[in-house]
Amino acid sequence: MDEFMEAAIEEARQGLAEGGIPIGSVLVHAGRIVGRGHNRRVQSGSVVLHGEMDALENAGRQPAKVYRESTLYTTLSPCPMCSGAILLYGIPKVVVGENRTFMGDEDHLRARGVEVQVIDSDECAALMRQFINDSPELWNEDIGS
Repeated sequence: MDEFMEAAIEEARQGLAEGGIPIGSVLVHAGRIVGRGHNRRVQSGSVVLHGEMDALENAGRQPAKVYRESTLYTTLSPCPMCSGAILLYGIPKVVVGENRTFMGDEDHLRARGVEVQVIDSDECAALMRQFINDSPELWNEDIGS
């Protein structure tokens, strides 16, 4: 596994340690992380701070060119909201840790020209499986079930 997915997994573990949902993400431009984040819905009482949204927020304002040359790494398949942000900012590539637990809007991203690479990480899947087992109410709230 590459260093950027490892960084996203670190973010997911941090979120879990804070009592949140273990989904992490990093935004990478020109070989360096410009934004990193994790799902902070529980910790912040937020309706929008998914891992991808937190990473984008923590990247701060960037020139449009930076987004168009970046890759977003995320431990779980991006939901429709996060996929919308990926499209809005023109991020051309998304690397997904796993989509067994949750299949997001990957087909929509691909249809709009985004390269989506799923690495099918056992580590990412195990993190989510354990979380869902331990906190099904939080998982069901987060995915709208």
